[in-house]
Amino acid sequence: MSTAPTPDTSPKAAAKPLAERLRQASYTVDTRWVLDQLMADGILTQKDANIVAGYTREKHELHWHGLQMVAKHQFTHASDPSIRLTLDWLTQWFAQKAGLPWFHLDPLKVNVAKVAEVMSYKFAERHHILAVQVGKEDLVIATDQPFYTDWLGQLEQTARGKEIKVVVASPEALVRYRLEFYNLSRSIQRASGNEGQSSAGIGNFEQLLEMGKASADANDQHIVAIVDWILGYAFEQRASDIHLEPRRETGKMRFRIDGVLHDVYELPALIMTAVTARLKILGRLNVAEKRKPQDGRIKTRSPGGDEIELRLSTLPTAFGEKMVMRIFDPEVLVRSFEQLGLAAEDYQKWQSMTDAPHGIVFVTGPTGSGKTTTLYSTLKRLATSEVNVCTIEDPIEMVEPAFNQMQVQANIDLGFADGVKALLRQDPDIIMVGEIRDLATADVAVQASLTGHLVLSTLHTNDAPSAITRLLDLGVPPYLISATVNGIMAQRLVRTLCPHCKREVATDEEAWKQLVAPFKSRVPAKVCEPVGCLECRDTGYLGRMGVYEIMPLSPGLRRLVAQHADVADIRKLAIKEGMRPLRLSGAQKIAAGLTTIEEVMRLTPTMEMFDA
Repeated sequence: MSTAPTPDTSPKAAAKPLAERLRQASYTVDTRWVLDQLMADGILTQKDANIVAGYTREKHELHWHGLQMVAKHQFTHASDPSIRLTLDWLTQWFAQKAGLPWFHLDPLKVNVAKVAEVMSYKFAERHHILAVQVGKEDLVIATDQPFYTDWLGQLEQTARGKEIKVVVASPEALVRYRLEFYNLSRSIQRASGNEGQSSAGIGNFEQLLEMGKASADANDQHIVAIVDWILGYAFEQRASDIHLEPRRETGKMRFRIDGVLHDVYELPALIMTAVTARLKILGRLNVAEKRKPQDGRIKTRSPGGDEIELRLSTLPTAFGEKMVMRIFDPEVLVRSFEQLGLAAEDYQKWQSMTDAPHGIVFVTGPTGSGKTTTLYSTLKRLATSEVNVCTIEDPIEMVEPAFNQMQVQANIDLGFADGVKALLRQDPDIIMVGEIRDLATADVAVQASLTGHLVLSTLHTNDAPSAITRLLDLGVPPYLISATVNGIMAQRLVRTLCPHCKREVATDEEAWKQLVAPFKSRVPAKVCEPVGCLECRDTGYLGRMGVYEIMPLSPGLRRLVAQHADVADIRKLAIKEGMRPLRLSGAQKIAAGLTTIEEVMRLTPTMEMFDA
């Protein structure tokens, strides 16, 4: 065996061995059995097997599966050193040995509520199994002991005629998720108090009165456990946002991962209300106030020990308070410009704009396009010991020791404009204004730049030239825009192809021409497309990177702006001077095999307005 086994995951393969196993003797495999089979298949040498057999287990390893014991030593395949005997590889080999499909346990795809109803935790633990899919006609059971079948007869009696399919899963994943799923289910049941009864959210516009029904306590230990699980789970899954959405009977929990929302779990309505209340307490919000939106923040630690900040936002809806938590991981928020996706040429333009001693630099784009990450990374580079960097934000998204940060506080009439005025008395060199929303803020930002300060800020526009129009609409005179703006950068975040599974294909010439029209761009012979694997959760994408449109204000552009020129004329001259529109920037990423035509077209504005 010189290549990783390819497991058969068809339902036929799952069902056939099951009938045979019912007629066979049931037994569990141990480390000795695993070692003997690996040596018989030419995967492990006798020397390596002796190392495993002679290893003295530590306390936490006493109940480890034989596959885990082999994987711990990080051996390579006896006849092919390029193959590492990881736990996943060994589990696939084990599944093939047992004649069963291999199953990768993805917690985002498991309906925890249904799974916990199939069998008790004690039954699942005793028999080394876990229900992983519950359908109308079938039941998929994962095991790490495929030759042990004592549980089959009993489960068939309670399965109500459903076809039982057996798959092999990683013993490490089984132990972990078996504990997590049942602990979560147990916490929800105990917090509910009235298991199996429907309930309506407390204090919503569609409230139903149910006699004798009490609300769950936000400080109940089971609610605390549920909140801890939600946060830890979100950090592990690389979520950027957590959505808690109340409904009449149940509340929906969703995670945004790489810009796409995934359904995660459904909580009973009363539990959702208590979870929201618990998070409001942690975020120091007014728990009693459910009629108006509130904002807060929580600082916590990831399972790895890193500090993570969450920004909370509540919104009254028909069935109660909806809460969204945006996760700010310092490692993600302050990244290198190479990681951000800025090409060498673009980075030079951006550096020349932000290295100027005074003036205004704008970053534009919709919410969630990475503007904050770009500004924080830029400030991190500029914040040396020789300069004073001050920010005014709403809210402070990440506390950074290198900056002096101030937060907008509407309750005491401290807005952006007043904040900038106060900062100007603090002897600043560089000022970051979170967002320019009105003429008052724009005016003080302009005045700050005229008095020798570098100002960085954001605007919500589709592209870089439109930022000029936005400033004119706010009421900033054209001559002031011309005199103060150093340059503008528009950006979007596109999903990047998973490096583990992407594959090259011939370029769809029609799609390419549609992407770059009306510009003439050489069609690459090959591009990459998403495939899907374990690393990317079968999406084909892993992570995101920026595409950028950078428009430094040249003397020619300044003259156009001062003359109150149309945005189309500004855009045309900017392109002539070398500005690369967002779609062309995306086309470069596609040609480099980093993303897809569909992804760039989905997220960037059309170029029909360009007359190139």
